Amino acid sequence: QVQMVESGGGLVQAGDSLRLSCPFPVLNFGGFALGWFRQAPWREFVAGINWSGGYTDYADSVKGRFTISRDNAKNTVYLQMNNLKPEDTAVYYCAADRTVGLSRRSEDYDYWGQGTQITVSA
Repeated sequence: QVQMVESGGGLVQAGDSLRLSCPFPVLNFGGFALGWFRQAPWREFVAGINWSGGYTDYADSVKGRFTISRDNAKNTVYLQMNNLKPEDTAVYYCAADRTVGLSRRSEDYDYWGQGTQITVSA
């Protein structure tokens, strides 16, 4: 069973930055669309990136502050989060969708990480 493992979470203050990383050790990493979701209390889409990295999508609440990227040579997806706000507090999950398209629906994703907690204090 292939596992995704997020890293980079923690406790920060409002206005701080964090970078999440999530390696996905599969042979055909380039064949997956990748996404980040968060849960507090329900799970919501944060950002997604297509197989090539040429197309990205963001939730309105994070647009302009968060950046998703991927390194197909390292089989890793990243989420750079700037100007964090208390409302960004949540458990963050990376996910992989074996179709090359890009979806905001969690049910379209086939692999999930265990989640990493981010807490932003005011």
